[in-house]
Order: sequence, then structure tokens, then C-alpha cells
Amino acid sequence: MTTQPTAPLEPWRDPAADPAERVRALMARMTPREKIAQLYGVWVGIDSGGEMAPHQHDFADAALDWDELVRHGIGQLTRVFGTRPVDPLIGARSLARTQRQIVGSGRFGIPAVVHEECLTGLAAWQATVYPSPLCWGASFDPDLVRRMGEQIGRTMRRLGVHQGLAPVLDVTRDLRWGRVEETIGEDPHLVGTIGSAYVAGLESAGVIATLKHFAGYSASRAGRNLAPVSAGPRELADVLLPPFEMALRAGARSVMNSYTDLDGVPVAADQTLLTGLLRDTYGFTGTVVADYFSVSFLRTLHGVAADRGDAAGQALSAGIDVELPTMDCYGEPLLAAVEAGAVDAAVVDRALERVLRQKCELGLLDANWAPEAPDSVDLDEAESRSVARELAERSIVLLHNDGTLPLTGGRHVAVVGPRADAPSAMLGCYSFPLHVGVHHPEVPFGVSVPTVAEALRADHDVTYALGCPVLGGGDTGIAEAVEAAAGAEICVAVLGDQAGLFGGGTSGEGCDAADLKLPGRQEELLEALLATGTPVVLVLLSGRPYELSRQIDRLAAVVCGFYPGEEGAPALASVLSGRTNPSGRLPVGFPGAGTTQPSTYLAAPLGKRSEVSSVDPTPLFPFGHGLSYAPATWLDVSATGSSWPTDGICRVRVTLRNAADRATTEVVQVYLHDPVAEVARPARQLVAAKRVDLAPGRTEVLEIGLHADLTSYTGRAGHRLVEPGDVELLVGTSSSRIVATLHRTLAGPRREVGADRVLAPVFVSGPE
Repeated sequence: MTTQPTAPLEPWRDPAADPAERVRALMARMTPREKIAQLYGVWVGIDSGGEMAPHQHDFADAALDWDELVRHGIGQLTRVFGTRPVDPLIGARSLARTQRQIVGSGRFGIPAVVHEECLTGLAAWQATVYPSPLCWGASFDPDLVRRMGEQIGRTMRRLGVHQGLAPVLDVTRDLRWGRVEETIGEDPHLVGTIGSAYVAGLESAGVIATLKHFAGYSASRAGRNLAPVSAGPRELADVLLPPFEMALRAGARSVMNSYTDLDGVPVAADQTLLTGLLRDTYGFTGTVVADYFSVSFLRTLHGVAADRGDAAGQALSAGIDVELPTMDCYGEPLLAAVEAGAVDAAVVDRALERVLRQKCELGLLDANWAPEAPDSVDLDEAESRSVARELAERSIVLLHNDGTLPLTGGRHVAVVGPRADAPSAMLGCYSFPLHVGVHHPEVPFGVSVPTVAEALRADHDVTYALGCPVLGGGDTGIAEAVEAAAGAEICVAVLGDQAGLFGGGTSGEGCDAADLKLPGRQEELLEALLATGTPVVLVLLSGRPYELSRQIDRLAAVVCGFYPGEEGAPALASVLSGRTNPSGRLPVGFPGAGTTQPSTYLAAPLGKRSEVSSVDPTPLFPFGHGLSYAPATWLDVSATGSSWPTDGICRVRVTLRNAADRATTEVVQVYLHDPVAEVARPARQLVAAKRVDLAPGRTEVLEIGLHADLTSYTGRAGHRLVEPGDVELLVGTSSSRIVATLHRTLAGPRREVGADRVLAPVFVSGPE
């Protein structure tokens, strides 16, 4: 008996071979059409639902010949689970069949990368909906956010998903912008710290994290979605870019461009930003994927490309490797432009090498790769809900309290307002129920999302009244709400936003605000409730802060939950009833009276209250603010030496004690003030923040190591500097409540620092 010789393994199939050699061997055998096929996504079912991306249906009528497409290969599959409600097990099995077809149809058997949205958990039917990014920021808890990211990544990998389009690292610049709810906050250090933790969690599960939106998106004029950005190079370098630098170090393997133009240059065509800065300066080696349709927008919205081939050439030359969500410019138009000599074939090869190298990293080129579908799927398992609950509890912010909270059990409570008994009140615009499910009203939510009214009924005698809708007028039921409040011991008014997309809500992508007053007739409702004389506790479930200055002196308490996810209502009930001590801190400040203009705490002295302007931008509740039922006692704040080397470390030491009979948490915040610099700098800027959890009676010592690089800024010549001279470290509980000011002198040579500078402090804590 003779045995047949084993066919030699193609070099690109050998997992033991050098990845670069594998990719080169494969590229050498590919035709131009096969190469380009790896550089675009395909969105099957793009026309099957509502608008989930800007101008989606402008591109939905292009007929795709699936059999012809897969013959040449496909780079990515877009939103297999996130386009319409799909039973997860059926979806996983269908995806496995699709991958087998793709592998079997092409000459080289290259599977597609599958990507999904995952900002508040995997955007799939029946998947856990976690708190929104503002809640991540409010928690000041990177370790917990990392756990959430890892849990999300594990869920995605079980289904065969390789890439997640998150986190959003845009720093809030204007509270009117609809996508504030998707941001982590208004401070670059907080955004970078929390965003990096999410990246580390997702990547640890083997899922590619995608940083978005690089860069400047949140600084659009007047807070309008996709509007031009006029940020100067210093604002870009010192405020908008640091979170991306931090998250790249955390291991992110993909970046998504911003839709906007920066000083007239659309980011999708900006070689200086996408190649010069991202790759040459930051050393990024992963893939750059286009935000949905942004390559096409070079032609249709920005007016800088004459046709699809021109748009493809500009985007590819700038550094966008993959066109998403579906083929429009990178297909036949790009092929024709390459064949005509209008686009250099070298930029196709450059992008292809990055795409194939990433597929190699994912194991998709290995000889033994085969798509697998699980035998069973639970996308909302107990562990996921537990993480969602913990994050919700740790993110809830107590803004104001006259002693009414916590509520003792068994009270007669009127729970009123348009957000009081609506499951959607807990969810942001990128949650599956509101992003996709809203277009399929016949399909149930898929996950259990209790309401505030339901959660409070476990502790209290609850009377519910709507009062008014989030939007709209007419006979709204305010009188019924007033009657309920007047007959109760306590009134809990649950107000805020309806998350949605492109005008389908009051917060979310394309749902920008003209001012910062509560939407609709909610302020009218609140005034009517206050007039009853019943103590009113305001619970805000919103995608942005709102102006409360006219009511704050009459409110018994204010609690902010932002969008706390599917476990948000039980978490809120636990805080309101006192089982959980509130520990969240504001990642964005609440505006003061009449303040509806773009402003954050990151302002130079003339951006603060001054005698030369009649507008006072002082916030009602500042960045970092948050109250507790049992606040920690600050015993001591000190630092090593009076001199701080310009290349060395200053160690700040904070001693805290919990004298209460219940657990408490303090968020120690350290801000930098630089009295004299080359340029006008923020009056104070966060350089370190750390949650310290304290058991009853415990004393804790926190040591914070601050490298001098954390004082660096972009000087007049455009270089980042660490300068000798006097600085102040402001240590406290918020950006406005400072417990101690530590004066230090940076001593040594003036230094220029770059992308390799120290970006984060080092913390050591333990009992006294």
C-alpha cells in the first residue's frame, strides 16, 4: 500500500512562518482586482432597516452581485448581527456558512474580517446593554471598564466577530453636540485613561479595538454633527489627540477617521494626519478604516473629489486602508483609476499589506482555520449583567442633596416624568434596541430593562404619572402629575433625553441641541411639581448635562445617571434608597445660568469669569463633582521635596479616613496649574485621578507618582515642552473644590518631549 504525498503548504498558510514573508508571498500571487477586494467591506442588508449611518440610503440602491464579489474575495463583512434583529445562534451559524462560501469561492481562501458596533456592548439582539461612555467616565474606574471591555470581547469572539468599532475617544468640547453621550468626558486625561482600559479589555479577548474618530470630530462648529472644525494645532495636540496616544499604547489595532474637515481639509483625505502623525510620529502599524461612507463624502459632501475614483485615490493616499461600510469607491472605481494610472498601485499594496498582516494576526490565513458556530448562545449572561450593574452603580452621580436622600423604605413616592417608566430611558443611541430595534417595533427589546418606577416599587408605595413626553406639547398630563406629587411624601421626577439618530431623539448622532434647556415641556413640568410643596428629587437620564440653575435652590436632591444601561434602574433605586453610597463624579460639567455656549473647564484665565465679558461661564456643577452620603475625611496631603526635576517624578501623598459606619469612596483628583508659560494654558488641567474605596473605619494612604512629562504642553514653535519654573498641584475632590495646593519648582533643563513621553501617573495605595 502506497500513501499519497502530502501537498506542500502554501507559504502564506504556514502559521510558523514569518508574518511579513507570508503576506509578501500572498500579495505576489494576487491580481489587482483581488487586492482591491480586500480593501472594502460589504454590508448585506443595508437597505433593510432605518437610517443607522449618515446618508445610508443614498448608497443603498447599488445592486451587489454576491457570487461575483466572493469570487475575488471580501475584506470585511459589515454588521452581520447589528443590521436587523437576528437570533444570535441562527446568526452565528449563518455567518459560519457565509465565511465558508467566501473561503471556498476565492483562489486563496481568505476569510472576511467581521466587524460590529460595541460602544455599549455588542450591538446585537439579546446582547447585554452596558452603561454609556459618559457613565464610564463618571465611574473614574478604569479597572471596571477594562472588565467590561473584556466581557464584550468574549461575547463577540464566540459569535465569530473580529473587530469592534469602539471606543469613542472624542473629548467633549460643546455640550450641544448630539454625540456627547458617546464620549467619555471633557478632559483628555480622563478620556485617555478610561478609553485605554476599554481597549485593553477588548483586545485581551482577541477582538480588534477601533479608536474613533481620529481626530477633531467633537470640536465641530456650534456643536453640529459633521460641521467644519476650526481647532488650532495646539488644541488638537494638547486636548484632542492625547486620548488616542494613550489608547494606541494600550494595544489598539485599528483607527477610524473623523467625518469632519480640519481647517478645510477633510480628515479622510488628510495625509498629514492619517499617515504623517498617526504612523510616522505615533508608530501605528495597524489598519485605518473609514467611518461609514466617509470616502464617498469626499465627493458628495466635502466637494474635494471629482468622482468615486478620485475619492478612492485621495483616501487611500491619505492612509485609509479599508472602505466601510460597503463598497462604493474602493471597488470598480478604484480599479479603473489604478489601471488608468490616476492612482499609484503602490498605495493599494501598502493598504493590502496592513490588511493581510492583520488577518494573519487573527489566524485567518492559517491552513487549519475554519469558521465555527457555538452550540448555544447566551449574550446576556449573569456575569455580563453583574458587570453592567456594578458599573451603573459606581457611575451614578449625586449632584445635590439637602438631606432628603437616602429615602427610607416604605414611603409614598410619586414617580413622574417621561423617563420614569420607559425602558428606553436607560439606553444610548448606539444600544441595539435604539440603534436598530427601533426600526422593528414588532420585535421585543431582547433584554430585560426595568424602569425607575418598577425598581422603586420594591422599596416604596409608588404612584406613577407621565407628566409630559420628552418632546411635543398639547394636553400632556402635567395636571395628573401634579396631583400625584401633591398626594405623596416625596416626588421623584425622572427627566432627560430620548436617545436616537438623525433627529429621531433629543440626544445621539445627528440629534444636536440649539440650547441646554430640558427638552420639550419638561422644565414646565418640573416647575409645576416644585410648586406643590412636596420635596422633589430630580433624576436625570440624559445624554448631556442640562441647565438647572432656575430650579436648583428648590430641589431636594439631584441625581444624574446619564444612560446607565439595562441594569441602570435597579442601580438608581439602590442609590436613592441608600443601599449603595453614590460614588460617581461628573465627567462633564453642568452649565450655569444662561450658559449655552461651548465651554468646558479646560479654559485659560480669559475663558473663565472676567470683568471684560458679561457672560459668566462658571458651571453649576463642575467637572469632577459628586457627593456622598458618607464622605471620606482628608487627613493629609503632601509631596516630596520642593524641587521637581524636569525629567523626574514628584510623589504626592494623600491620607484618607472613613469615619462612617458604611463603605465610602473618594475620587482623589490632581490638577496642574502653570502660572507662567509660552502660551495661554488652562487654569487647571487634570493630571491624575484615582478612586479610593474605604471600608468603615479604614484609613488609606494613596501615593501618586507624577512624571514631569505630565506638565508638558505645545509651545509656540509647535514642539511639546517641559519647562523649568514654578507650578502648582491642586489636589481635591473636583476641579473647583481643592483641598490642598502644593507649590513645586520644576528644576533642570528645558526639554522637548514627543510621542514617547510618559502619559500616565503611577499609583500605590495601602493602609496607613
